[in-house]
Amino acid sequence: THLINSINLMTTEKTKQYVGMALIFTLIVVAWSVFKYSSAYEDSVVIASNRTITVTADAKVVAVPDVATFSAGVITQGGKDLAALQKENTEKSNKIIAFIKSKGVAAKDIQTEQYSLEPRYQTSNCYNTGVAVCPPSVIVGYSITQSISVKVRNFDTIGDLLSGVVTAGANNVTSINFTIDEPDTLQNEAREKAIAKALEKAKTIARAGGFTLGNIVSFDEGYVYPPQPYYAKLEVANGVMDSMAQSAPSIEAGSQNVTANVTIRYEIK
Repeated sequence: THLINSINLMTTEKTKQYVGMALIFTLIVVAWSVFKYSSAYEDSVVIASNRTITVTADAKVVAVPDVATFSAGVITQGGKDLAALQKENTEKSNKIIAFIKSKGVAAKDIQTEQYSLEPRYQTSNCYNTGVAVCPPSVIVGYSITQSISVKVRNFDTIGDLLSGVVTAGANNVTSINFTIDEPDTLQNEAREKAIAKALEKAKTIARAGGFTLGNIVSFDEGYVYPPQPYYAKLEVANGVMDSMAQSAPSIEAGSQNVTANVTIRYEIK
């Protein structure tokens, strides 16, 4: 009986050892399988993320500007009688606005963009005079500036407007800018052309490389606008107003390009 019990005990211990070894082996196999699967999945993600093609293209739309803007101002300088200065400046400014409206410019296209009142100083020259304390600057008069921004839609009237505002009293006419009033339509047209060019380029590359295009992964776009043509600032002295008003300048709007550029990234199949 003692011998049989010893044999049974030895058998039980060996069985436990076999079971433990089998369990350890199973865990090792499972861990290895998980590691291989994770590595394979990571490699597949990297490969998938790298299987793309990026193309760029640009397209332009040529358009004639349909809006011109310029500013006409009145600078009035005088003594300390502010009421008289303000009256003179206001009368000239109102006369300019009335003239602009008479040429068919809508009230919504006329805007007062600046009104300023500044003192004019007289400074004592105490350099090398031996005076210990130089007297402070004193106000000898004032300067009033009022500027009006004008948006012109009928280009046939630009020349008459420029000469007419001078006749009405403007002595500060600033740069003329030509713009497109509603550029969204031109932007959309340029974008569509650029996307079509980018897609055709991608298809050409795909045919040469022996693959097909998948979904779009990313899309970026931008626009380029030409610098606006302008005419230099004119400051008109009272003595030459009449000579300038006798001849209306010839103004040409020219054309402008709206250029769209796109960068598109496609999947590779």
